[in-house]
Amino acid sequence: MSTSEHTSPTRSAEGPEGSRNPFVAILRFVREVIAELRKVVAPTGRELGVYTVTVLGFVLFMILLVFGLDVAFGWLADLAFTVGGPGA
Repeated sequence: MSTSEHTSPTRSAEGPEGSRNPFVAILRFVREVIAELRKVVAPTGRELGVYTVTVLGFVLFMILLVFGLDVAFGWLADLAFTVGGPGA
């Protein structure tokens, strides 16, 4: 057996990520961010209005749901832990 069979291959200074220089990596990252931002499509005014109303409606629904559950569980806790039943 030769020694080359037991040794692992050496890594070059440039791996799959590219250069080890942090400034090169930061520059590449910034270029990739700018390229991705160019793909973003801003919503129209009408779409923005629909999205806003949808989100506010959902938030209102969740507020009412949590409030209703709070009142229901409060009533059940009052019923379960009050001596003499409700209203005593």
